[in-house]
Amino acid sequence: MTAPTPLIAGNWKMNGTAASIDEARIVAASLGRRNVRVAICPPTTLIHRLSEALAGSAILVGAQDSHEEAAGAFTGDVSAHMLADAGAKLVILGHSERRAVYRESDASVARKVAAALRADLEPIVCVGESLDERQAGQALAVVTGQVRGSLPLELAGKAYSVAYEPVWAIGTGLTPTLPEIEEMHAAIRATLREMFGAEGDDPPILYGGSVKPANAAEILHAKEVGGALVGGASLKAADFLGIINAL
Repeated sequence: MTAPTPLIAGNWKMNGTAASIDEARIVAASLGRRNVRVAICPPTTLIHRLSEALAGSAILVGAQDSHEEAAGAFTGDVSAHMLADAGAKLVILGHSERRAVYRESDASVARKVAAALRADLEPIVCVGESLDERQAGQALAVVTGQVRGSLPLELAGKAYSVAYEPVWAIGTGLTPTLPEIEEMHAAIRATLREMFGAEGDDPPILYGGSVKPANAAEILHAKEVGGALVGGASLKAADFLGIINAL
């Protein structure tokens, strides 16, 4: 069995203006040749400009969310087809902030994933438990349930990744222990095999939640960790490169 190619994806969230493109250029110029895929997911306003600025580089440009419909009367929303037209190659779906603030359900995320596939976007599907759920001993059940509910069977044979984000670790500086990360990633892999058979071994399982240069090497070399979904540390080239170089 060949391990999936690692993916390090930066999620800029609601941060960044045109001046931020220079940070992405520094990352692109410093990557060199390595067995890792790198993506940056800026705000929607920067997708087209960033894709043009990084054309010909090894960095993929992604989006942070998309609507489940291709078009329609959805003021303020953006469809997967529009994102692809702007230059996006990937899209983050089901991020914990979307689930918590916008009450996105597993079923809604699954519909968005299906829409992304129709637009030839590669989904990064996020799952993760709250602190209350972990303390109640429900973390494994919650996360594997999200995997089953958020990943449509149309993903079979397609390129995608799953990002495990313990909600309580995002932006807090806290991280689970390595045994906790490995246990969760093993459970996610087992669920993918249950759903997709041998093809369940193909997608990388990313870790997300306060990943920074200081802890990246330890996390990225844990069992079944196939990369990282990086928040704040992806905004500065030096920090993002420190994580990429930890592989």
